[in-house]
Amino acid sequence: MLGVSIGNFTPPGPFRSDTGLCDTSAQFGPYPLMEGIYQGVLPVTTPSVPVDTLPVPAIPSAVASVHDDSILSSILGGSVIGQCVLLILLGMSVISWAIMIAKWLEFRRVRRDNEGFFSVFCDASSLQRIDDATIRFEKSPFVRMFRSGYRELLRGAQERTEGAGSDTGAVAAVLRRVEFGETHRLEKGITFLATVASSAPFIGLFGTVWGIMTAFQGLSQVKSTTIQAVAPGISEALVATAVGLAAAIPAAIAYNYFAVVLRQIRQGMHAFGEDFLGMAQRSSNR
Repeated sequence: MLGVSIGNFTPPGPFRSDTGLCDTSAQFGPYPLMEGIYQGVLPVTTPSVPVDTLPVPAIPSAVASVHDDSILSSILGGSVIGQCVLLILLGMSVISWAIMIAKWLEFRRVRRDNEGFFSVFCDASSLQRIDDATIRFEKSPFVRMFRSGYRELLRGAQERTEGAGSDTGAVAAVLRRVEFGETHRLEKGITFLATVASSAPFIGLFGTVWGIMTAFQGLSQVKSTTIQAVAPGISEALVATAVGLAAAIPAAIAYNYFAVVLRQIRQGMHAFGEDFLGMAQRSSNR
């Protein structure tokens, strides 16, 4: 028995002198294809497959959905309670911004008419001339105080001509009543800004707590506790916090600003009332 060594493998079997190959019929038996490959009669080829045609492993849907999620999709796919919280905060923010713009324009006109009327009041030599100039400053609280006080002063002068005594205390009472009414009128809407500034963060906090509760409840319905399972709930919770702060911060700033402006207007009305009482007293002594 002789054998031919091929690599590290030495096939057994008798050596055939006519072909120079081993007799592999006894080894491979009924497998002629394998015998032909072994003896070199059939070539061994390796199939070449393009790289771009190779199958790509599928990405899990939970991971792929992370890249497709956005803030809007997390809001629309959130719970009903979370959406109601966001709608409430959005409504409060829209109303507060409308009030801020309206009050800013109103206080701007009030301040302009106050300055114009007060300059006329200081330069005029008689109350009648001041009364004629009030039509140009309709938005000024000073004008309303002057008209009410001037009518009361005329009524007191008429009573004095009829023999009744003149009392500047009645004029002072009228001025105080008008001052209170003007302050109440200018305060409309400002209290709502204070309500938004104080309550919007807590409403957003409620939405945050609810979103976190929903996120952790969702963990009991999935097999794997990954970040993808709690991401929608946490995203909804953070959106509620952000919207609450976005509604509260401008309202707080605007409320503080308008409170200062309103205090200045109230002080101006009080000073104007004192000046008008002095002028009315001098006019009644003539």
